Amino acid sequence: MDLIEDLKWRDLIADCTDLDGLQKRLAEGPITLYCGFDPTADSLHVGHLMGQLMMRRFQAAGHHPLPLAGGATGMIGDPSGKSAERNLLSAETLAHNVACIKEQLSKLLDFDAKTNPARLVDNATWTVNVPYIEFLREIGKHFSVNMMVAKDSVRSRMESESGLSYTEFSYMLLQAFDFYHLRKELNCELQIGGSDQWGNIVGGTDLIRKKLKASCFGLTFPLITKADGTKFGKTESGAVWLDPKRTSPYKFYQFFINTEDSMVSTYLRKFTLLPRAEIEALEASHAANPGARDAHRALAREVTALVHGESARDDAVRASDIMFGGGLDGISERVFEEVVGEVPTVDVEANTFAEPGLNLLDAFVKSGLAPSKGQARRDLEAGGLSLNNQKVTDAQLQLGTAHLLFGRYVLLRKGKRSYAVLRVAGA
Repeated sequence: MDLIEDLKWRDLIADCTDLDGLQKRLAEGPITLYCGFDPTADSLHVGHLMGQLMMRRFQAAGHHPLPLAGGATGMIGDPSGKSAERNLLSAETLAHNVACIKEQLSKLLDFDAKTNPARLVDNATWTVNVPYIEFLREIGKHFSVNMMVAKDSVRSRMESESGLSYTEFSYMLLQAFDFYHLRKELNCELQIGGSDQWGNIVGGTDLIRKKLKASCFGLTFPLITKADGTKFGKTESGAVWLDPKRTSPYKFYQFFINTEDSMVSTYLRKFTLLPRAEIEALEASHAANPGARDAHRALAREVTALVHGESARDDAVRASDIMFGGGLDGISERVFEEVVGEVPTVDVEANTFAEPGLNLLDAFVKSGLAPSKGQARRDLEAGGLSLNNQKVTDAQLQLGTAHLLFGRYVLLRKGKRSYAVLRVAGA
């Protein structure tokens, strides 16, 4: 199966300026393509994964990816999909964000490949020094305001209460200039992006044909949503980031393992590099026994490994096992601290576990898992209390230093899913 056929099977093609022509061009040999990422934060989020993975698929097929950091367009802000204008960032902030994003891109793209290495480009290098009058004469004259106003993203903003500034209105010209520059200087023949970028991408292909009389292609992939149609990559606590300092590998893993049943097949096709036969086997397994969640685990494992590496993925799986009652033998403190960060944690004095120790029932009250010692006793008698993921039955048990994990933690559980940690302060 060639690349285009694989993209079709994965439902990764929304629009293309000339799909048959692109397929023929790819069959002739390697092509250079680009996908842009505006560095509005110092981390990309899972909503950006599609663009990165599309470039990864092209690179694996022998083509040359140019991830573009929008050091210039990031100063403007694309109105597509936005209900209000972004705050304008300083040059220093954008430079910091670009550096952080390159590190994240290197997890998915190979910048050291011998034959077709990825190359990060920043549109500030060819944009910021272009005189305004020259830009209007050389680029602006090729764009019809009628066509620009007809764009859904522009029209909806013009009709909104916030309106649309001239700054954002000019974004299409800047993105088109990017494609024109890359086609002229780096022989970049293809721009890819989300389906909300279709108007901007077509603006670039039109500009290239008018000014360079050269061939080029635009390809968009569908925007991913949840089963209820809400924006993908958002949770109650905010965006799911690719930077582990913003979203831990454990939380990242949990985001994908909690995928709705109706979407797990779609996400396996779009967000993993697993071959078709393996995905179809997982889909069959899921259809036969969705409760086994084999497809969910495969999805979470694959995407977490792609973004954070296999070691971090394994730690996330181990931490997840703990949260589902798994044993603690051989667990590292680093992995356990992932758990601590996800459950209610109560700090206690250093002498709490000194002789004679802390009574088990008092520990559950102190942790907040039981409102009273009497309720803790009833939970214990019902077989619902666990200490360090081991069921306990002795109401007289005194917790001492021997019960501390890594010399400072006690993991308490009531029932199957209610956890809390007692942590020795300052240990």
